[in-house]
Amino acid sequence: MSRRFSELVAVMETLRGKNGCPWDKEQTHETLKPFLLEEAYEVLAAIDDADPVNLKEELGDLLFQVVFHSQIAKERWEFGIEDVLAHTIDKMTRRHPHVFGPDRSSRKKGHPATAKEVLVRWEELKQKEKRNRKRTSVLDGVPKPLPALMRAYQLQTRASRVGFDWKEIRPVWNKVREEMKELEQAIDEGQARQIQAEIGDIFFTLVNMARFLKLDPEESLRKANQRFVERFSYIERKAGKSHKTLSSMTLNEMDRLWEEAKSAERKRGPKKLKRRNR
Repeated sequence: MSRRFSELVAVMETLRGKNGCPWDKEQTHETLKPFLLEEAYEVLAAIDDADPVNLKEELGDLLFQVVFHSQIAKERWEFGIEDVLAHTIDKMTRRHPHVFGPDRSSRKKGHPATAKEVLVRWEELKQKEKRNRKRTSVLDGVPKPLPALMRAYQLQTRASRVGFDWKEIRPVWNKVREEMKELEQAIDEGQARQIQAEIGDIFFTLVNMARFLKLDPEESLRKANQRFVERFSYIERKAGKSHKTLSSMTLNEMDRLWEEAKSAERKRGPKKLKRRNR
């Protein structure tokens, strides 16, 4: 391990040690789960903001969570951070035979040469490893706690790698229309359980649409959420300047301001990424 990484591990050991921090000493894998998610999303926010300084900080916070969990496991005589590093290095080299294998320079027959072929080979290697661990499905390993859109994307991607996929986008469009009709029918018939199922099917199909368009559905929805926040805040600001409350405004008034906000967005154009001076 590098000197800095060793120092980080030592800091974690001290925090969990006899004279360490009471809060850190009380933590378990379970209690740290919310912090792990929070730090991961803060990394995403820093990437969205194209802020390398903040990204550096947030990656450090995320790394600290990895070290934290590893220290807890070490205290339980399960594994330590060295085991985590060794396992990751072994797995990454094993799953990249086209880079670390003996024929990496010659790219012999059967050796993946494109990104798509690499993904297929990656899935084959994962399935071989899973068979050794009594896993039988290509969908094994997609975590259930993932956000629903993200999990749908990962499930579809895994299935696609073994050929369970449409070859073009037209059938996906047809599937969206089909699911919309089924939702409309369920609503007309007042079938509450079926309505929920059909809405879920629509989301799942839209995730497939995003995947075909090389878009991350979770990212797309996060950005849509942010646009909603910005547009709604515009309505609130305009209402405040007119000395009105939102509850006193009509829907038509709010809708007009909403369209103003959208128009202002189009005039501003896409946000430019912040770049570091070289």
